[in-house]
Amino acid sequence: MEPDLFTAAAEERQEKDPAGSPLAVRMRPRILDEVVGQQHLLKPGSPLRRLVGEGAKGPAGPSSVILWGPPGTGKTTLAYVVSKATNKRFVELSAITAGVKEVRAVIDGARRATGGYGKETVLFLDEIHRFSKAQQDSLLPAVENRWVTLIAATTENPYFSIISPLLSRSLLLTLEPLRDDDVRGLLRRALSDERGLKDAVGLPEDTEAHLLRIAGGDARRALTALEAAAGAALDQGESEISLQTLEQTVDRAAVKYDRDGDQHYDVASALIKSIRGSDVDAALHYLARMIEAGEDPRFIARRLMISASEDIGLADPNALPIAVAAAQAVAMIGFPEAALTLSHATIALALAPKSNSATTAIGAALDDVRKGRAGSVPPHLRDGHYKGAAKLGHAQGYVYPHDLPEGIAEQQYAPDALKDSEYYTPTRHGAEARYADAVEWTRKHLGRKRS
Repeated sequence: MEPDLFTAAAEERQEKDPAGSPLAVRMRPRILDEVVGQQHLLKPGSPLRRLVGEGAKGPAGPSSVILWGPPGTGKTTLAYVVSKATNKRFVELSAITAGVKEVRAVIDGARRATGGYGKETVLFLDEIHRFSKAQQDSLLPAVENRWVTLIAATTENPYFSIISPLLSRSLLLTLEPLRDDDVRGLLRRALSDERGLKDAVGLPEDTEAHLLRIAGGDARRALTALEAAAGAALDQGESEISLQTLEQTVDRAAVKYDRDGDQHYDVASALIKSIRGSDVDAALHYLARMIEAGEDPRFIARRLMISASEDIGLADPNALPIAVAAAQAVAMIGFPEAALTLSHATIALALAPKSNSATTAIGAALDDVRKGRAGSVPPHLRDGHYKGAAKLGHAQGYVYPHDLPEGIAEQQYAPDALKDSEYYTPTRHGAEARYADAVEWTRKHLGRKRS
């Protein structure tokens, strides 16, 4: 039997006993005009409208699409609407359970349907990012020859998780997190609609506001929380869902962060950029999101160690020891106590004076080396601890700095091609001010020319 997005048995059961299905399923839109949010994807002539047959006349058929967005923004909902509205053959696969064999079976069936009785096939592939490169490759002939029109859904950045040939043969549609007004409208519809709660319970303004907060732009989570809270209120004989009832029913808010997806990198980037910008409160917010999402504390600690050298450096020489100590402590104690250590380090780094001079210095030096600006080590600096070195002129004429009153010897250290190069440009932020004085003094006594 071909896979189907919603089997006939399930649809029949839902029609006979709608209360037996979750509220999020019962309130799923039946037509595109009932979809909340994503209006930028639902304009006349859009790819999704063409998929359901609106304006899809003429030689230009509907395109395959990749739906990219966080959970609860409507990817599966849009596929469901297409399955109900289109007169095309509709097949669903999940990348969690399907493989190349199942994909080929769908493609073979699509070719037979097209050749046999002119029926086009729409293939909905959920979680496509879970497919390997070989599995995604198996889709290419069918998409390119339009044996199937593909609707693929992913929560991960498709530029990282989907092969380029498949991306180039499809339209990438980005779903945005739902706005509070979108979720509010959905909640109010669910409260009154015959498919929903049928006005069985009210939702005061303060409870609604908290429900929007904990939903975090996720329509499915909002409806699930509403259903749970409504059930609790009705069990207690209440005509309205009180804030207390909602708080007892739903313990904590949704965290819009997938530690295995691209948001892992987005939130980590925001943490480091907030530290770099000295916004301690924003830094703590992103740290909390990473902790709440179950991020590996060692990953967070590693990022803090990098930040200590990359963005603080010698402006606060204690920053790196603090970050290293935090990483060691985190490795020994783990969560939940590691949250305190990570907070300690994050606050210290965010409030430290900033300098990226160590970063730019090594970057400039590496750039010269990569461009071939290296040259030979000056003879007086070469190793002289082996027999015959003196005959080669190695280590001859070297001046030992400790023998001089000021501890610095005016002699050439860099190769000839780089003898006047200056890579380190210190700031006068925090403790680095003394390094700025030191580098100015040492360069003068080394007889270096100003570049």
